[in-house]
Amino acid sequence: MSLVRRATPDDAAELLRLRQVMIDALPGSDFSTDWHAASLPTLRDRLDADDDFGAFVVDRPERPGALAALVVGTVDYRIGKAENPHGKAGFVFSVATDPDARRRGYARACMEELLQWFRERGAGQVLLTASPDAEPLYAALGFTRTPDPMMGLTL
Repeated sequence: MSLVRRATPDDAAELLRLRQVMIDALPGSDFSTDWHAASLPTLRDRLDADDDFGAFVVDRPERPGALAALVVGTVDYRIGKAENPHGKAGFVFSVATDPDARRRGYARACMEELLQWFRERGAGQVLLTASPDAEPLYAALGFTRTPDPMMGLTL
């Protein structure tokens, strides 16, 4: 029996909490949690109805209702290219484990479930950004660095 399960709308508040754990670990992060209340209804809706939004979690057995780890990703269409002619791509944008639950294989198990979910949806490639601490996990799963730097714009 797998430790990993698909997240449900009831997990939304815990997903936001663990996402904040990830955000707080990034250099220059905004530690504010004021955005959680505005994000919660949308996240619940996405967890309930969106086939292109996948979240996989591990429960904390010692704390009912709490999560130990999560991974979240989406499947997007991008115009095809040689290595992905159909253009479906997975994007991993949240991987987090509670600090006191690390080194138990939870993130890896969640990532393996997410990768299988991407395959089932026909994704020809998976993209993510990796912190230096997480890079060994992703490399062990077969990810490689690309020359394509990512930039962002807040609208």
